Amino acid sequence: MPLPVSILDLATVARDQTVAESLAGIVSLAQKAEETGYKRVWYAEHHNMASIASSATSVLIAHVAAHTNSIRLGSGGIMLPNHAPLTVAEQFGTLETLHSGRIDLGLGRAPGGDQNTMRALRRDAASAETFPQDVLELQGYLRGQSRIPGVNAYPGKGTDVPLYILGSSLFGAGLAAALGLPYAFASHFAPAALHDAIALYRREFKASEQLDEPYLIAAYNVFAADNQADAERQQQEIMRTRVALLLRPGTEYTDEQADELLDSPQAHHLHQMMTYSAVGTPDIVHKKVTDFAEQTGADELIIAHQGPGCRRGFGPPSFSPRPTSPERRDPSRVLLSGTLRMRQGFTDCWHLGMRWHTKPPVPLCNRETGGLVQQPCNVPTANGGGGGNRTRVRCRKTRTSPGAVRYGVSRPQGSRAHVP
Repeated sequence: MPLPVSILDLATVARDQTVAESLAGIVSLAQKAEETGYKRVWYAEHHNMASIASSATSVLIAHVAAHTNSIRLGSGGIMLPNHAPLTVAEQFGTLETLHSGRIDLGLGRAPGGDQNTMRALRRDAASAETFPQDVLELQGYLRGQSRIPGVNAYPGKGTDVPLYILGSSLFGAGLAAALGLPYAFASHFAPAALHDAIALYRREFKASEQLDEPYLIAAYNVFAADNQADAERQQQEIMRTRVALLLRPGTEYTDEQADELLDSPQAHHLHQMMTYSAVGTPDIVHKKVTDFAEQTGADELIIAHQGPGCRRGFGPPSFSPRPTSPERRDPSRVLLSGTLRMRQGFTDCWHLGMRWHTKPPVPLCNRETGGLVQQPCNVPTANGGGGGNRTRVRCRKTRTSPGAVRYGVSRPQGSRAHVP
């Protein structure tokens, strides 16, 4: 049985990009993820970060849901201590009412910003201490079993939006196990406790109304390209944006200054954050991701999409299934490719987790199919997030080949509990 593959879209805003352009790209990425078989797309709550466009997470989910049809969408996650549980229940209850069966609610307890941002959010430094109680209160609202007499979420009551606990430490693993909830580990930026957290979660898991068995989602970084140098360039661009974490908010810097900092001891933590990453050609990426799935025994992988590359063209990301060799085109073989990107004005993007099934080739420039490019062509796309002026994106000429309609990396062990 294929292992489900999902996307964590970090809603990156490049230094040469507007927020409107990024938001347009976020929608396009979700549309292509839906067309090509991903299980879900999640967005994370961050505040006071110029390079991230997902601060109003529930609003962003609503916008993306209105422009897609079937893919699951959710938070990865909502930082619950920033909010009253009732407010979150109302927001996600509304989302579930509008887009039934498509909404996930992942919950974390970090502030999603620095100390000054916490104060601006009116968040108390001790608010994270009540996270377990807040999760139960929120769950009660969504199940129609409020823990506060006479208080209910409208909309929200009885929607039973599925909850997920997000974490990067043993605390989250223990809480998810105690409450019988799925657990998503943030190994894409906080790798240190991954294996200890997995062991704790599985060892202490207690079945619940939502889940009979443990369900683990593990995050992983992927940077893929036709050649190793291109993949490394993608990773370097992301590392340069992360240099901002070492500087005072709003500080401007050049690529050369960023590279100097990245070569210094001060950047050790930034490099450590990327421990679980695949950087290279599709064959290299496939092997590394498969190894990661086997090492963790994850029930689902969520790939961190960190680059704004495809969004710079203001159009839909193009997904190019790339076969290995004819003798390896086997229905049981999986090719895992890399993150989405665009360079030099041409669509030149990859998608993840392709399982081969043959179908007639179709043009890549077709928005409806997302197929392969047969000849140079133009794609009309909306500039600035929909509406407004029109622009055109030139498509790269590529040889046709069989398409890919099923996705996932091979599950390393037997079937697990079902999770929406």
